[in-house]
Amino acid sequence: MARPDKAAAVAEVVDSFNNAAGAVLTDYRGLTVSALQELRRSLGENANYAVVKNTLAKIAANEVGIEGFDDLLAGPTAIAFINGDVVEAAKGLRDFAKANPALIIKGGVLDGDFLSASEIAKLADLESREVLLGKLAGAMLASLSQAVYLLNAPLSQAARLAGALEAKAQQDPSILAGGATQESAPEPAAAQDAPAAEEAPASEDAEAPAADEAAESTDA
Repeated sequence: MARPDKAAAVAEVVDSFNNAAGAVLTDYRGLTVSALQELRRSLGENANYAVVKNTLAKIAANEVGIEGFDDLLAGPTAIAFINGDVVEAAKGLRDFAKANPALIIKGGVLDGDFLSASEIAKLADLESREVLLGKLAGAMLASLSQAVYLLNAPLSQAARLAGALEAKAQQDPSILAGGATQESAPEPAAAQDAPAAEEAPASEDAEAPAADEAAESTDA
């Protein structure tokens, strides 16, 4: 491969590593062309399965800072660059390998961390992102429904109480004035007491001349 072509090929693999959420290295010896096509179809949008020369894969992995690939890049190598759900891609590779033992999962990388073949198998045993999100959403909705119930119960009681008070007030407006009626209203009594309170200082002033006359008689 000419140097410009090799550089372009390496750059393409580098872009695939950078744009993928993860990558899984496989040995595909013994698989027919039709089997490889079936594998690509089974992965769908979750991964792009590409045959890559080991020398190009080593250079590209070193450029993007992936470690642990050198020992795996032996023999025919194809890499599944994961673009969609990582768990679903791992499941697809695992299930295909069970049906086609010629496909050997050698290892991979996820979020910059190296994964062994056994770790990828454990990843495939996890539930998919959609299932996990569904369970999380269900748990959140259950918690929200409980919170809404706790908040709405007192509010509904208060609304019923306010409605009953409004209906009662329409029948008896004095309820809004503290329950006072025209017959027992305290305002007239308070008004009658007011003149007595104003006359008190006048009576005290009236006694003052008598005290002065008593003082004059004593002096005489």
